[in-house]
Amino acid sequence: MSSVLVVGGTSGIGREFARFRAARGDEVVVTGRDAHRADTAAKETGAVRGIALDLAQPHDIAGALEGLGPLDHLVLCGVARDENRVGEYDIEAALRLVTLKLVGYTEVVHALRGRLHDDSAIVVFGGQAKERPYPGATTVATVNAGVRGLMNTLAVELAPVRVNALHPGVVGDSPYWLPKPGEVLAGLRARTPTGRLASMADVVDAVDFLLRNRSVNGVELAVDGGWLLG
Repeated sequence: MSSVLVVGGTSGIGREFARFRAARGDEVVVTGRDAHRADTAAKETGAVRGIALDLAQPHDIAGALEGLGPLDHLVLCGVARDENRVGEYDIEAALRLVTLKLVGYTEVVHALRGRLHDDSAIVVFGGQAKERPYPGATTVATVNAGVRGLMNTLAVELAPVRVNALHPGVVGDSPYWLPKPGEVLAGLRARTPTGRLASMADVVDAVDFLLRNRSVNGVELAVDGGWLLG
């Protein structure tokens, strides 16, 4: 049995990963911005505990994680949807997203450093907007590109703890993409060499691989069906 912390585990891919690992018998803890939502997600996924933690409030992170014990696997997948353009730049939204991913992710690792061991592993989430930006992805693309630098420095500083990054493309059955118009999803599928969009199950499987394989370290894994080739 492994101890697993999923930061951003109350919805979407994080929630599915928490459910997957809990079903396998692991001791899973999930976090979310709201205490009630975190508790509810823990009960519904089979996690042992839910913790209220806002990555965009990094000064509060250490206190929120104070009660955790030794940790085998850490998944940092908390996100915020930010539609930001240079022409109509929302500074507050940009500051929140930059803080959430680059400072918040790092502070979680800092707070938990003493509870990681030589065989611990970490996965940090970015996204393929870093490679193929779209209108409104000004901050998203920038931050997801920064995840690479974060992964690299953490892998060096925390060695022999392994640190990898996962960059999903369009995840067709995720809460964000599923409600999109059928023609939009069909167009994305047509541009994907596999003829299908990535699924949440695909991403969960990829995260589990990065955590389990003891020879994979400092790797950026894209889960997009070859979307960038289309």
